This record gives sequence, C-alpha cells and structure tokens, in this order.
Amino acid sequence: MLHALVVAADEAQHNPLVPAPADLIYATLCFLIILFFFWKIGVPRFRELLDARAEAIEGNIAKADSAKAEADAALAEYTAQLADARAEAAKIRETARADGAQILAEFREQAQAEAARVTAQAQAQIEAERQGALVSLRAEVGTLAIDLASGVIGETLADDEKAAAIVDRFLADLEASESTAAEDTHSVSAKQGK
Repeated sequence: MLHALVVAADEAQHNPLVPAPADLIYATLCFLIILFFFWKIGVPRFRELLDARAEAIEGNIAKADSAKAEADAALAEYTAQLADARAEAAKIRETARADGAQILAEFREQAQAEAARVTAQAQAQIEAERQGALVSLRAEVGTLAIDLASGVIGETLADDEKAAAIVDRFLADLEASESTAAEDTHSVSAKQGK
C-alpha cells in the first residue's frame, strides 16, 4: 500500500499541463526536423510563388500603365482630330457663306443687267414704234393737210415738193406750239408750287 501511496503522491505532484521530459524531447526533435524541411523546401517554394505573383502583379500594373498611356494618347489624338474637324467644318461653312454671297451678288448683277437690257430693248422698240408712227402720221397728216389746203385754197396742190414743204412747215409750227404750251404749263405749275 505504501507503494500505492508513493505512486499516488508522485501523481499528485505531476501537473497534467506540463508534458513528461521524454515527450518534450521527442516533440522538440520532431519540430526541428519539420522546421528544417519546411525551411529548406517549403519556404523557397512560397518565395517563388510570391515572387511570381509579385512579378505578375507588377507586369499587370505596367500593362495597365501602358494601356492608360495609349488610351490617353488616343484620347488626345481624338480630341485633336475633333478640333481639326470642327475647324474644317467652320472653314467650309465660311467658304460656303462667302460663295453664297458671291453667287447672290452675281445673280443680282445678272438680274440688273438683264433688267437694263430688257428696259433698253423695250425703250428702243418703243422709240422705233414711235418713229414709225410719226412717219406714218406725218404721211397721213400731210395727205390730209394737202387735201384740206386744196379745199381751202381752191387749188390743187399737185406738186409733191411744194406739198411736202407745206406739210413740213405746218408740222414744225405745230411742234413749236406744243413745246411752248408745255413750257408754259410747266412754269405755271412751278409758280403755283411756290
């Protein structure tokens, strides 16, 4: 029984949280062996893996930076092209406006020239018709005047030269009396206007 007491007393001093010295040695030895293999095999593989990942990340960052630089360059080029296109469009609009104004001015000049030509042609035609009417009227008035003069005088005016001279003198007197009457009317209306 004493032995049981010694074993019980021995067990009473033994702490369950503290391992036995032999267990401690075996555990430490196993830990060191595992640490050695981990240090020689595991850590280099992790470093390689982490280095490869870091390089991939840095490569992606470099690619992203180059893509951003290309995008910025493309944006700058697009902006420049857009500005050039706008400037060219403005230039085309100004050219079109100037051409339109020039065409409009040319059309006006042509219309004025055409109107002047038509007016001159109409005046020439009117003057020709007036001269034709005057000649015809003179001939008829001459014939009537000769007939009338023959009836008043009681003589026949058969001499054409004499008849033409009488008709011309009569018409000249008639025109002179019309022009003096027109001048008198004009001077009277000018006096009344004052």
